[in-house]
Amino acid sequence: METNESSVITRERVYLLGIWLDIIPPEDFSEFILNLLRNPEYYASYGKGGNIVLLSLWDLLRARRKNDYQKYVQNAAMVIPISKSLIGGTKFLENKVPVRYMPFRFFIDLLTILESCEYSLYLLGAQDHVLKKAENNIRQTFPALRIVGRCSASMSRQDEGVVIEAIRKASPQLLLVGRGVQGEELWIARNHGRLNMGLRIWCSDLLEVFAKEKKKPTEKIFNMGLEGVLHCFQNPLKLFRIFPYLYYKFLLLFYKLFR
Repeated sequence: METNESSVITRERVYLLGIWLDIIPPEDFSEFILNLLRNPEYYASYGKGGNIVLLSLWDLLRARRKNDYQKYVQNAAMVIPISKSLIGGTKFLENKVPVRYMPFRFFIDLLTILESCEYSLYLLGAQDHVLKKAENNIRQTFPALRIVGRCSASMSRQDEGVVIEAIRKASPQLLLVGRGVQGEELWIARNHGRLNMGLRIWCSDLLEVFAKEKKKPTEKIFNMGLEGVLHCFQNPLKLFRIFPYLYYKFLLLFYKLFR
């Protein structure tokens, strides 16, 4: 367990192939998020800003390379596993079982916590018409949540500084960065020093889901760990992910025998 003397909560982490994951039971989720928001020095001591990472198997393999993405993950305030393979691998190597969160449900719970405190949200990414629809639907679902700004992914390099300044002045408790922003989740890492101390999270296609432009996997499919199969139907090229998956299995066996 790791603690911070200025915080009232503890954090348990487990390392999987050199990358750490947070173990946060659902019953502690709300308290953990609120402590991150109310005690920014807590997560600042762990890394650069309050970044939250939802980590898939492919993300873990990418984070094992010494690159900017590895730094982004290792400096995050919170790293949550979303792939069933990560849960199995952690149990196999460390005999611990982190909680796996469905991304959409994670965001719903996160926004519910923000709304309960009348906290604020800034939306960044997606096409303009998608962003507008997503904002309207979020306002209807979470009426007490304050949306203090939005900007589509169509911003130019020249406009980026203006957008960052707008985010900093709005000081949202949560910044959602979605598809289309140059650098994707690394946009957060690249600009962390220019943003306010709120939480930040890369939300992939969440804005499209809120705009009802894209469907999310059902909870049943997710619980079975079959969301990757659906992705292969949508994009047959993802069938080639079988090779990094087999590599992951080899790494688990290697670490079990020799580390």
